[in-house]
Amino acid sequence: MFFLLIPVVLYMLIKKYFFSKSPKKLLKKHVVVTGGSSGIGKSVGILAASRGANVTIIARDEDKLKLAERDIKKACIDENQQVKIFSLDVTDNVAVTRVFDQIEDSGGPIYMLINCAGKSICRTLEDMSVDDITFMLNLNVLGTVFPTRWVLPKFKARKEGIIVITASQASLIGIYGMSVYSASKFALRGFAEAIDMEARFHNVSVTLSLPPDTDTPGLHAENIGKPEETLLISGCAGLFQPDVVAERLLDDALDKKFFSHIGFESFVSTTLGAGMSPCSSIAEILLQLFCMGPLRLIGLGYLAHFHRIIRRGVEKSEKQK
Repeated sequence: MFFLLIPVVLYMLIKKYFFSKSPKKLLKKHVVVTGGSSGIGKSVGILAASRGANVTIIARDEDKLKLAERDIKKACIDENQQVKIFSLDVTDNVAVTRVFDQIEDSGGPIYMLINCAGKSICRTLEDMSVDDITFMLNLNVLGTVFPTRWVLPKFKARKEGIIVITASQASLIGIYGMSVYSASKFALRGFAEAIDMEARFHNVSVTLSLPPDTDTPGLHAENIGKPEETLLISGCAGLFQPDVVAERLLDDALDKKFFSHIGFESFVSTTLGAGMSPCSSIAEILLQLFCMGPLRLIGLGYLAHFHRIIRRGVEKSEKQK
């Protein structure tokens, strides 16, 4: 079974010698972050400001926006940097058009759009309310589609721009208790692949961020009422800090990588799920070619573990009846 270690070794070597690049400059660039009042979005805003960017964050809660604005301003390296906040429901296309017009009028041309707005409500399908299903699909899908739809023609006309779509490892594998959430994140993966085709020959890049569980207020809220099986399965990939995820997201986007992932488990699922997705480098191609077979066995091992967790949950439930 020694060959199963091959992908681990290759992953570590290629990541060190081929994937580690100096981040490109964001100095005086205009970065817009949806879902920027907390979690990964807020961490991205802070990091972008620390690299000299002018940052605009978008969310619905004005109080949270003001708190995030204060923290982002503290990270600025130049007194002339701009940090702006806008309250917006990103599922309302009319409002998106109006507010994004204001954002460019006040802050200048957008260079990077980072879509972080989203929500996870974890229940088995029969326990999900219709309202929760509709809300989550609208926010996770349309809340990314509408802002992206606004910036894309602008980026293409300028022959410059970066679009980041924050999805999840649930974009690559369906998980117990995440049926609707996974559906919304699978949709974002397909959206990102299609938009990449529309954008790449206009010097506009698309990055699909696939974070595992991240220690954010959103995750803490998500864990309330989350099925025990889902907690155990999602915990297999560990828990990452938002600033770590934000740094990987931002660096990968600036390096024009299509996939942005962090951690070995995320590497496994992303490599196995690559399929017809864009490839960002020769190193990435080689990694996928050499690792796909062994990783399939590793992936099946994970899946068998997940099934054991679910089976024990079913047996426990049956005994309690």
